[in-house]
Amino acid sequence: MTAVLPDRYSVRPMRPEDGDVVADHVAANDVRLIGFSQYSREGIVNHLRDPLIDLAVDSWLVTAGPDLVGTGTVVLDGGRAQVDLSSADPLVAGWMLDQAIERATDHARKTGAEVAIKLGLLREDGQMSALAADRGLFIHTTVQRMTIRYSGPLESPAIPDGVVLRRGAQDEQIRRAAHQVITESFADQPGSVPRPYDDWVKQRESRSTFHWSKLTVLELDDRPVGVRECDDNYLTTEHCGYIGRLGVVTAARGRGLAKYLLRDAFALDSAAGLSGTILHVDTGNPTPAVAVYEAVGMRADIVNDIWRKVIRARS
Repeated sequence: MTAVLPDRYSVRPMRPEDGDVVADHVAANDVRLIGFSQYSREGIVNHLRDPLIDLAVDSWLVTAGPDLVGTGTVVLDGGRAQVDLSSADPLVAGWMLDQAIERATDHARKTGAEVAIKLGLLREDGQMSALAADRGLFIHTTVQRMTIRYSGPLESPAIPDGVVLRRGAQDEQIRRAAHQVITESFADQPGSVPRPYDDWVKQRESRSTFHWSKLTVLELDDRPVGVRECDDNYLTTEHCGYIGRLGVVTAARGRGLAKYLLRDAFALDSAAGLSGTILHVDTGNPTPAVAVYEAVGMRADIVNDIWRKVIRARS
C-alpha cells in the first residue's frame, strides 16, 4: 500500500474548473487502453458538479512536474462509495485507491453502517485491476456500453395497447412518478437504486446535458409503470443520443414496454439526424436486459468490470 507519494509528485483537490483538463487526461488514458475515449467531456465536467462530491476531500489531481499523471474521485452516497480513478502510473493509481478506501472506511466508522466500494475498470486495464485485487476488491459484476448506429430515420413504433405516453416532466407530479418507477424497477439491484427524490432532482439539474423534456413515462391503468431518461451526454463527442435510465416495474413486464421505449428513443434520435443511441447495462441485472437490448439491434462496444469491497462498520 502507498501511504505517501514520493516528493516528485504533487497532489491537490480538483476544482470545478478543472473539468476540461481532467477530461483530457481521462481520454488519453482510455485511448492508451482501448483506442478511444469511453466518456464524453460533458460527462466528466458534470461529474465534478455532482452535489454529493465534496471536491476538497473526495478528489485528487496528481502532477509530476508539468504533467498531469492521475485523477480520482469518490462519491459517498449512503452505503455506497463510487470510485473513479485514471492513471497510467501504478504508484499514483495505488495511492489514489488507498485514499478512496480510507475515505470509505472513515465514512463507515462515522455512520455506523457498512459501505460498499464500487470501482469500474476497463477490462483492458490489467494494471489497475491488479492493484484492486491486491487491496481485497473483487469483480462483482460487469457493465457494458451498448450502441446502435443509424443510416437514416427509423419508423416510430406503435404505442402498446392500453398504454398512455407522457413526454417531458416539467411538473413535480411526473418527476415523482418517474422516480417511483425507477425505484421499483431497480429494487432488486441495490447498487442501482436511485438517490432519494430531492437528491435525485438536484443531481440531474446539476448536469448541463440533462433536460426534463427528455424524460418519458408510460402509464397503464392510470399507474406509472415505465420510464426512460435521455440526455445529451454523447451528443458532441459521438453525435449520439444517450439513455441514462430505462425501467419497467415488475407487474408490467412481458408486455413489450421496454422494447417500445427503446425503439421510440431510436426513432427520435434518428429523426434528429443523430448517428446512434448509447446506453449502459449491468450484466448482473436479474432481468434479461442485455437480451432485450440485443434484440432491438444494440451491441456492446465497451466492457467495464465493477470491482467491489464491503467496508464493515466498526465501533
